[in-house]
Amino acid sequence: MGDIGADPRWDIFYSFAEYLSNTFPLVHGTLQVEKINTHGLLYTWAGTDASLKPNLLMAHQDVVPVPDSTVKQWTYPPFAGHYDGKFVWGRGASDCKNQLMAVLNAVEALISAGFTPQRTLILSFGFDEEISGREGAKHLADYLLSKLGHNSVAAIIDEGAVNVESWGANFAIPGVAEKGYVDVNIVVRMPGGHSSIPPQHNGIGVASELITLIEANPYEPYLADENPYLGLLQCGSEHASDFPDHLGKLLGKHSKRSMTCSKKSKKDELALEAAKAGPEIKYLFTTSVAVDIIHGGVKTNALPERTQITVNHRINVGSRSSEIKSHIASLAAQVANKHSLTLHAFNGTETPSSITLSHGVTILEPAPVTSTSLHSSSNHSSITPYNVLSGTTRALYGKELIVSPGLMTGNTDTRYYWDLSENIFRYGPGWDKEQVGLGNIHTVDEKVGVQAHLDTVKWMWGWIRNMDEAEL
Repeated sequence: MGDIGADPRWDIFYSFAEYLSNTFPLVHGTLQVEKINTHGLLYTWAGTDASLKPNLLMAHQDVVPVPDSTVKQWTYPPFAGHYDGKFVWGRGASDCKNQLMAVLNAVEALISAGFTPQRTLILSFGFDEEISGREGAKHLADYLLSKLGHNSVAAIIDEGAVNVESWGANFAIPGVAEKGYVDVNIVVRMPGGHSSIPPQHNGIGVASELITLIEANPYEPYLADENPYLGLLQCGSEHASDFPDHLGKLLGKHSKRSMTCSKKSKKDELALEAAKAGPEIKYLFTTSVAVDIIHGGVKTNALPERTQITVNHRINVGSRSSEIKSHIASLAAQVANKHSLTLHAFNGTETPSSITLSHGVTILEPAPVTSTSLHSSSNHSSITPYNVLSGTTRALYGKELIVSPGLMTGNTDTRYYWDLSENIFRYGPGWDKEQVGLGNIHTVDEKVGVQAHLDTVKWMWGWIRNMDEAEL
């Protein structure tokens, strides 16, 4: 994307802001509305008690594109917003225009009902979350931080995990942490020449060899003590009727792991066993590695002189970006030595006959983990935002629902809000039991159940009311 004001693709957000203004007249007539970096929408509903930390709700306005090649695969046109009586179909329906609209639906309804908050309510809507949020969420967070200060917000709700069924029980799993993120760019430089006289290995071949080595050396599943999935396993062991016995036994051993000392690194048996449930579970506690982009060569009769690869990593809780860089550098060194190439590992240098490693603009360590304690550590008579979230959710869906800590494998706009609050929850509270997974986000036939949307509105209403009365 080009600069805002220069690239016309940003201009659609003017239309969207106008649509919101027309659709939610009470919100726009009651709350203070500020435009941050042109298209960031910041709404403030001032509370009557300035001593209470504000409550912050988030969502993002933007959506991922629909490739021309897939348009005809959609049941309904991807930007028609078709409602069939049960689902709303279209790009962004479940990621996350449903949550953005539900927040505004709830606030509009509260104003209509005559509600006046004690605790200030802030709504913060970025507009480029799908390309890392540097123009939207970053500017919004910086503005709020400069205005309110460090750790000035009681709690933050953003898009995130939905309710799931597992081990014979139903779970709400609000994300209390996120994995880290780093893209590693690899450049292989080798001599060119005419392709009719090829060397034994050219740049693309060597790059392919390195890709194969990277894929052959994945990261092991590992459950750090602070990983929220460990909390989910503990909740499942205690409350789910079909929780596997073998997982329960390994869980008991795992809890003692941090109290033992050993010079020899051991495999995490609990993590390895839990990972057998499938990749969507495995990557909650495993650093992922995906070679996503490759460029090399310019002509069929010319040997490639410069081949570039981008390797995406989502960093496991308990790990750091430095470990990822060290690991991939050791693999690149093997290939460089084999082919007599110079290795430049994250030093900003690129020369002929070399392999160069660098990282992308975004480098993010795993997020701080929000506390899931039900009572404040400083005052045992007061409750925590996690307690309020649990109560709000069980009030809507029933006391049989188990509320457990969850984890995001991807990253939300909350990456920029860490300094604003110690209580960040990435949660999609709308629950459609007939819809499997996340509603086809980022792919063909994205949709959201209208009942799930209505439940999201109810949840937002309840969360705002409950947080307003909570003695935190």
